[in-house]
Amino acid sequence: PNDTHPDVPLGDETMAVLRREVGTKRDFSFEVANHVDIGERLGMFDFATGSKVCGSRFVYLTGAGAMLELALINWAMQKVVSKGFTPMVVPDLVRQSTMEKCGFQPRAENTQVYNIESSELCLAGTAEILLGGVYMDEVVEEKKLPIKMAAFSHCFRTEAGAAGASTRGMYRLHQFSKVEMFVVATPEQSDALHDELIGIEEEMYTELGFHFKVLDMSSEDLGAPAYRKFDIEAWMPALERYGEISSASNCTDYQARRLNIKYRPSAVDGKKQPLAHCHTLNATACAVPRMIITILENFQNEDGSVNVPEPLQPFMGGLKVLTPEDVAASSK
Repeated sequence: PNDTHPDVPLGDETMAVLRREVGTKRDFSFEVANHVDIGERLGMFDFATGSKVCGSRFVYLTGAGAMLELALINWAMQKVVSKGFTPMVVPDLVRQSTMEKCGFQPRAENTQVYNIESSELCLAGTAEILLGGVYMDEVVEEKKLPIKMAAFSHCFRTEAGAAGASTRGMYRLHQFSKVEMFVVATPEQSDALHDELIGIEEEMYTELGFHFKVLDMSSEDLGAPAYRKFDIEAWMPALERYGEISSASNCTDYQARRLNIKYRPSAVDGKKQPLAHCHTLNATACAVPRMIITILENFQNEDGSVNVPEPLQPFMGGLKVLTPEDVAASSK
């Protein structure tokens, strides 16, 4: 694994340190419904068909559910592009060797990775891997750094060992959509960029009106590539707990060494400088299922309707409220 930042708390996930808390828990005057019941009542989810056609942990998003996913993706992409990221749509399949160079283990026991039989390809669990591979085996001029990329992709995870009520519904799926940010930088830039990435996430979720915590994650929760990782956990009222909706990691040169991503420092006194390894960082802009859970559970109304967060309304055809009446009308 990578080294850890000196400020990273040592121990398991219970040792994570609170960096910031935004907003407050909503005080409901009625019994809170969970996202599955809300979504099915609004005609947004079809878990029965997902199970029939594909198996457990799959869902068909229908009606307002499909529109909400597309709204979240378009809103998130617009936000990150405004922050200087180059938008991309990347493949869903990737070479096992590229995945391994990014610090993932497709061949490990209890792996989260779906491998394609009789092939060196596997289904990517995150666009981080595809974006990490863009500059593999390349040398970048220092003046071009940092390079900021953002990708929409489907993510595939076996979710081996995941079970329990907290994983019901949308919380842990085998396939979901995500917008991911990725940065290639110099070592001197990476700490400030890590703060920038978590700042973008905080700004986005504040705009949507979420109540969330920002955590500096502990050493046992970092995974192999991360030098330091900040997680954002949003309040999910029906689950009666905070659930992770996003993270931002500084992987320093861990991935760049394996991917062979180097840069040439600017000349000093006219003399060429030796090549050095870049630093890489990644951050989730929008993991759709967890965002949908947070929206439905926090912005539900007593009559079964759900308020659409204002920033998403232009991407929902101006719709401000999702109502059961809309579902009934569309089914006639």
